[in-house]
Amino acid sequence: MIYSMTGFASVAAELDSGSLSLELRSVNHRYLDLQLRMPDELRAQEPVLRESIAAQMSRGKVECRINLAVRQSAQEPARLNQVMVQQLSVWSSQIRERLPDAHELSVNDVLRWNGVLESPALSAETLHAALQTLLLKALKEFAAARQREGEKLKTFLLERVSQIEALRAAVAPRVPAAIVAYESRLRARLLEALGSEDDERVRQEITLYASKIDVDEELSRLQTHLAEVQRVLEKGGAVGKRLDFLMQELHREANTLGSKSVDAEVSRSAMEIKILIEQMREQVQNIE
Repeated sequence: MIYSMTGFASVAAELDSGSLSLELRSVNHRYLDLQLRMPDELRAQEPVLRESIAAQMSRGKVECRINLAVRQSAQEPARLNQVMVQQLSVWSSQIRERLPDAHELSVNDVLRWNGVLESPALSAETLHAALQTLLLKALKEFAAARQREGEKLKTFLLERVSQIEALRAAVAPRVPAAIVAYESRLRARLLEALGSEDDERVRQEITLYASKIDVDEELSRLQTHLAEVQRVLEKGGAVGKRLDFLMQELHREANTLGSKSVDAEVSRSAMEIKILIEQMREQVQNIE
């Protein structure tokens, strides 16, 4: 399957002490850029969150936002985290041993330290279990959203592949006649300038120019690249970078086709092909 780097999912759960919500949103990015925003009570779960999201996406700018709302009736007087207070005391002593001029921690400093104050109404185990459940649900919705968008992109790209192939197929039969007509015009001009029909120089010039305007190789490579784009799309997976490379190759062949063309219809087709390739290139940027 083809996955887009653009996706969104939002889930929520009601707890005894309040509500917990988790939101995932992503846009295209060259690499995986994951940003997490969550309350301090859940900060210990950050490694698990990062690992779970990274297992689903290899590229994209992802924002994970977690909100915890505690009901007023569920709030109880906060209590000290004795383990954290003891650790702060040890750290303070060690620092003042090395830096005698350092100030001691004030009560206000200690109370503002993350994790020092705990609310009995919020069980860490309950929060973490609820978060894991929400995360699994969100990732499932997130993957489904990216897949739906990816299928739309796949359909869009395959339509453009068909249109380019139709233009390419229509151009191919015109090339031999265009070359012959160009050779005739060139022969007439050279004979007029040199005044000799049997002049070896005339034949050499015609042969040289005929090779320069022959676009059969470009048309063949276009067909090969189009077939590869279709194969990659049908194969699926993380194919964004591969498709981006193929867009560059297609654009190169279309440019050469246009520059070598000596036929107005071929030039028009080359321009249309370039427009279609550019449309594809823009959408490929959204594919993982």
